[in-house]
Amino acid sequence: MTDRHELILTCPKGLESLLLEEATALGLEEAREQTAAVRGFGPMEVAYRLCLWSRLANRVLLLIQRFAVADAQTLYDGVHAVDWAEHLTSDGSLAVEFSGHGSGIDNTHFGALKVKDAIVDRLRTSSGQRPSIDKLNPDLRVHLRLDRGQAVLSLDLSGHSLHQRGYRLQQGAAPLKENLAAAVLIRAGWPRIAAAGGALADPMCGVGTFLVEAAMMAADMAPNLKRERWGFSGWLGHVPAIWARLVEEARQREQAGLARPPLWIRGYEADPRLIQPAKNNVERAGLSDWIRIYQGEVATFEPRTDQNQKGLVICNPPYGERLGDEASLLYLYQNLGERLRQACLGWEAGVFTAAPDLGKRMGIRSHKQYAFWNGALPAKLLLIKVSPDQFVTGPRASGPQPTATPAMEPARLTEGGQMFANRLQKNLKQLGKWARREGIECYRVYDADMPEYALAIDLYGDWVHVQEYAPPRSIDPEKAQARLLDALGAIPHALGVSQDRVVVKRRERQSGTRQYERQGSQGQFLEVAEGGVRLLVNLTDYLDTGLFLDHRPLRLRIQREAAGKRFLNLFCYTATATVHAAKGCARSTTSVDLSKTYLDWARRNLSLNGFSDRHRLEQGDVMAWLAADLGEYDLIFIDPPTFSNSKRMEGVFDVQRDHVALLDQAMARLAPGGVLYFSNNFRKFVIDAGLEARYAVEEISASTLDEDFKRNGKIHRAWRLQARQ
Repeated sequence: MTDRHELILTCPKGLESLLLEEATALGLEEAREQTAAVRGFGPMEVAYRLCLWSRLANRVLLLIQRFAVADAQTLYDGVHAVDWAEHLTSDGSLAVEFSGHGSGIDNTHFGALKVKDAIVDRLRTSSGQRPSIDKLNPDLRVHLRLDRGQAVLSLDLSGHSLHQRGYRLQQGAAPLKENLAAAVLIRAGWPRIAAAGGALADPMCGVGTFLVEAAMMAADMAPNLKRERWGFSGWLGHVPAIWARLVEEARQREQAGLARPPLWIRGYEADPRLIQPAKNNVERAGLSDWIRIYQGEVATFEPRTDQNQKGLVICNPPYGERLGDEASLLYLYQNLGERLRQACLGWEAGVFTAAPDLGKRMGIRSHKQYAFWNGALPAKLLLIKVSPDQFVTGPRASGPQPTATPAMEPARLTEGGQMFANRLQKNLKQLGKWARREGIECYRVYDADMPEYALAIDLYGDWVHVQEYAPPRSIDPEKAQARLLDALGAIPHALGVSQDRVVVKRRERQSGTRQYERQGSQGQFLEVAEGGVRLLVNLTDYLDTGLFLDHRPLRLRIQREAAGKRFLNLFCYTATATVHAAKGCARSTTSVDLSKTYLDWARRNLSLNGFSDRHRLEQGDVMAWLAADLGEYDLIFIDPPTFSNSKRMEGVFDVQRDHVALLDQAMARLAPGGVLYFSNNFRKFVIDAGLEARYAVEEISASTLDEDFKRNGKIHRAWRLQARQ
């Protein structure tokens, strides 16, 4: 075998130019970039050095043969032509990886099978002995890439991907691969900063990947020195003497590096569950003397206090995956930017993000950006010099500071964001006086008052519930997102609430039972007061909160009129109207809903107020239940959904189509002199004229809207029905 080989180094997409520089420095000759790979030439010593020292590659492949492939047979023949006895014994083990397609081979499993058959058939002895298959730890790993009729046949010298350094046995929910973390550090200038004795801090360190990779660079540690088994370990072409010399050289460099005074490298993590796994990873990497990890929020992380000590702040903020993550992520970025401005003057920063628009909200300009791919997710590295000339200046929100972070400065707002903040403060001043006078702690403070900020904002005590109306398709999604971020930046200061008490949801046109589906699983219930009763709301887990604020006047009317009455609540939801009826001394209550979840919630609402007996909760399809019920009721409340279907329900309920049948059946259950209240929020609803002929029907919509909903008179419509005398 020749001692000059063609080598192929694979890497994550976007790392090619960095890998080219690294591989060239490690001795690769005639190196050139390809998509997610670098090719070049070198002796076995260079191949081994790349395996041992590359911080960026996934695999090091040694080219065996290139040949044309027209069909499955020519694929077999091309592989079979190789003298495999130079690489593997007949009693050895083998693993094959096949990628690409074409030439009639569109299934990678079939392609791998043909390659395996060709190798095994070439090595089969006269006695029938042949190599076995071992996918985990084979003696030889073979890789074949098929691209436009050309086969590239290689040996995988690395074995398992080189990003698997071996120290990270415990990881968080969204781990950053080690070689991508190393690439981010290199782009952020860490090798230069470390060489000058600089410090490093990661305020969102997770399980410590940035910290370990940074310390390994600073201590001159070969990233793959601790790996015990390689792709070449059982290969017949392996030269142990060369490998042993390189390993010994790497060990000596590591010992010398670790003997130097450690650099100041610190990590901070808000999630207490990740602290011990991070420390375990640091210990496995042999870097406990170099790295310290503390529990702490972004707003409290401390860089080194020595005024002469400068360094790099590096972080990979979490990605938003749940409904409403925009708010928490925005405030995270704002807090990060504020902390950099307050405590890191003169430092450099690198923020690796899949949401560069949020990066703009930090209040510091990035002087350079690099594009990366984190798996299939496009990402950017924002490089920042933390100096006053890079701070974004502009108008600031006025108003109260958030209670949980009093040291934080108000967010810097755009002109539109400042106008939005002004409107919020104006509304709060006007509606706040009314709410305090009426003893109301849950109310709507904003409802798309400014069309470009299409939000509904409700106060629940010191919590804020924000619903974003989905923008029409004619609106540029990027502009809509920018306006949402403007609004979220303004809300805490304009309303005087803590950033961590802002919950965001997107309200779109709902179909089926989507409005009842669980959106999260935090299970956090908040107790609120209304009209002398206590009610439970959940701001995070469902699209709606369990309390329709616009129906407050109707609930209070029911409370006033319920004394001695038999009350029926259809489509009862969480039975808040039932609680008010019970508070008003109703003789009995019956509440019907299809959802077991909401009936359980209703039971908790009743129990919270000390009501348990004489209050019946029925699960069932309202239309079917009414048809079977023989009871008589003095006071009935019906607030149906616009549209509903369910596996437990016969057919589909449509309020416009079905309201006549619904009201006729309900009126048949109404006692003489009884009253039925009917409401719905379908804006195009038209009540059937025949109902007005059969019953005394009075529209009472205007009297069922409190001050917080009067600017949106179409939020719902309501009627009072009685039998004609």
